[in-house]
Amino acid sequence: MDTANDHAVRVLNSLIETTLDSANGYKEAAENAQSSQFGSMFAQRAARRAELVALLQQEVRTFGGSPETDQSLLGKAHNKFVELKTAIMGGDDRAVVNEVERGEDVIKAKYEAVLDDAELPPTARDLINRAYGAIKADHDEVSRLKRQLN
Repeated sequence: MDTANDHAVRVLNSLIETTLDSANGYKEAAENAQSSQFGSMFAQRAARRAELVALLQQEVRTFGGSPETDQSLLGKAHNKFVELKTAIMGGDDRAVVNEVERGEDVIKAKYEAVLDDAELPPTARDLINRAYGAIKADHDEVSRLKRQLN
């Protein structure tokens, strides 16, 4: 039978995978952006997402679980697709921002899906709510940036 801790570990590990996908996506975007402004912004976001991963991993440990340390297979495939697309399109900043925004939609939706999970212990729910605030702010900023470029 599953305990609340087992459930928390599963949910948090799922969020860790998605957040690792995001951190790696931002790293790829930083490397492929033509503009140093975008490159710097994306590199900072990659670092912030890596910090969030560390917080989530620590929370998994508090529940006696083993934290996820690698991104999802889907995330890895998406990063490779972005690399290929960027190579074909010549690293156009608009294309990079479009891909970042698409990734932001995915992570935002993933966090929203677990925000109201009543089975999560309060400490996990609090961490997820704080993380969601940062993710939503980043999502909204990238969406504005996309609209400005398109």
